[in-house]
Amino acid sequence: VQLQASGGGLVQAGGSLRLSCAASGRTFSNHDMGWFRQAPGKEREFVGAISRGGIIYYTESVKDRFTIARDNAKNTVSLQMNSLEPEDTAVYYCAARSGYYHPSSRYTRVREYDYWGQGTQVTVSS
Repeated sequence: VQLQASGGGLVQAGGSLRLSCAASGRTFSNHDMGWFRQAPGKEREFVGAISRGGIIYYTESVKDRFTIARDNAKNTVSLQMNSLEPEDTAVYYCAARSGYYHPSSRYTRVREYDYWGQGTQVTVSS
C-alpha cells in the first residue's frame, strides 16, 4: 500500500483542518488505518485509528476534537481536526496495517503498522 497524506497547513488556535490520506496498491478495505503525529524533538505518537471493521478510537487528548472517517470506495481516510491547540502542532502521518486483526484490539503503536505516508505539517499558532 502506498499512502499520500495531504491537507496540512497553518491555522490559529481554535481553528480546524481536515487531513486526507489516499491509498493505492493493495485492497484498502482489508487494512486498519491510523493517524500518528510527531512534534519536534518528540517520538511519534498515536492520534487515532479506524479499523477494517469500522471501529474508531482516539488518544485521549484529541477524543472530543478529532474525527476519523474512511471511504473504502475511494480508498481514502480522513482526519477532521477541530478546536486545534498549539500542542497539536506536529507532522501528521497516516499509516496502514494488514496483520492479525481482532475487533476488540486497539492498534496504537508505531511498530504495529506496516505502511506509512510521507507526513503533512500542521502548525497551530497561539
